[in-house]
Amino acid sequence: MFNDPMFIVITVAVLAVLVILMIGIGGFARGGEFNRKHANRLMRYRIAAQALAVLLIIGFALFRAQGGN
Repeated sequence: MFNDPMFIVITVAVLAVLVILMIGIGGFARGGEFNRKHANRLMRYRIAAQALAVLLIIGFALFRAQGGN
């Protein structure tokens, strides 16, 4: 499974969601100007990245269920 390029792409997408989430949580915890300027933008980026990751995971599962190697 670790040699499958789709698995690697999914892993990168999930890690991107994690990084965006951590930046958002860190900005929220610190507050201040960064949070006021970027909180909503980071939330939108996280939602888009998360939707992409979920779609990739579903596609991967469907492909494997169809007998794909």
